[in-house]
Amino acid sequence: MKTINLKEVRLHHINVSLIAPFTTSFGTMENKDVCLVEVVDESGVSGWGETVTSNEPYYNEETTETAVYMLKDFFIPRLLHREIGHPSEVHGMLEFVRRNNIAKAAIETAIWDAFAKKNGLSIAELIGGTKKEIESGKSIGIQESPEVLVKKVDQYVREGFRKIKVKIKPGADIEYMRAVREAFPDIALMADANSAYTLDDADHLKQLDELDLLMIEQPLAHDDIIDHAKLQKQIKTPVCLDESIHSYEDARKAIELGSCRIINIKIGRVGGLQESKRIHDLCMENGIDVWCGGMLETGVGRAHNIQMTTLPNFTIPGDTAPSSHYWTEDIVTPEIEMHNGLIRVPDGAGIGYEVDPQKLAKVIRSEERITSTETPHPIPN
Repeated sequence: MKTINLKEVRLHHINVSLIAPFTTSFGTMENKDVCLVEVVDESGVSGWGETVTSNEPYYNEETTETAVYMLKDFFIPRLLHREIGHPSEVHGMLEFVRRNNIAKAAIETAIWDAFAKKNGLSIAELIGGTKKEIESGKSIGIQESPEVLVKKVDQYVREGFRKIKVKIKPGADIEYMRAVREAFPDIALMADANSAYTLDDADHLKQLDELDLLMIEQPLAHDDIIDHAKLQKQIKTPVCLDESIHSYEDARKAIELGSCRIINIKIGRVGGLQESKRIHDLCMENGIDVWCGGMLETGVGRAHNIQMTTLPNFTIPGDTAPSSHYWTEDIVTPEIEMHNGLIRVPDGAGIGYEVDPQKLAKVIRSEERITSTETPHPIPN
């Protein structure tokens, strides 16, 4: 295969507004600052990734501002003007910095895109994906009442979504989920707690067992795998881990402890496509189902999610909904669309979508072009 050598990295700073506010146990989001990372190979081929950060460090320790700092001062200097034989090498090249996985993933995924394009392949083909279309689920933020939630669910079920995820927190949980299940006895339904509970709430969470949920996602602390193992022994509803899993090693330990029956793989949270694939393969070997969660990505991040979800052990519909459900106008062309709950995997090379310059111009705040490996910090060889 043709190798790549990055001659330039372009950071496109954009601000995008959600069609409607999105509320979780962390708070409410109305807009996002995003940094789109464009890597340019010496042959002129470019690839795209994005920082799937929030404006505040509530989901994890990173924000868009800190991710950009890590990219500029540590990761880009490490990767510029170095021959990369295969994008699977990049994760290891960035391990000299601990965590900061979203920043790592932003440039790692861009390199996967560029490498795939240069070799005339899709990312799915490079990683061993087998699906031609993926199932789409819908994530619903915390609503003001069970009645309002049921109306939202009815709308999305009618649109064809294959799974409904409902955000919950204390005071907006059991009765909300029960109302949905009574109205829709047969849909694939799950709850996402975003670490809003403790082990002391086990008896309260047991009430979910009667609702035949696909899972409850990350009910306990964001960095826990021990108490989740205890909780899983006390409830019938499968526990899914999200925030607790940042690496292959985290997944291995959680599986050995019995902390979960399902793992949500987010490319940004685990540091890129290579680590995502390793976790996928480990889960497949151990009978743990996986699915791809969402981080309110633009079309660039969604395109990477689509490519990754073609791997065979993504057996549960993910959160990669159509662009029109979040943004007035997305930045990629063609727009990501869903038909009968399915998103077709594009045939083109790389991520299969192109960033539209005119759409990008509408949301751009500033742009930086980096061609030098100079950095104020010493970079280990």
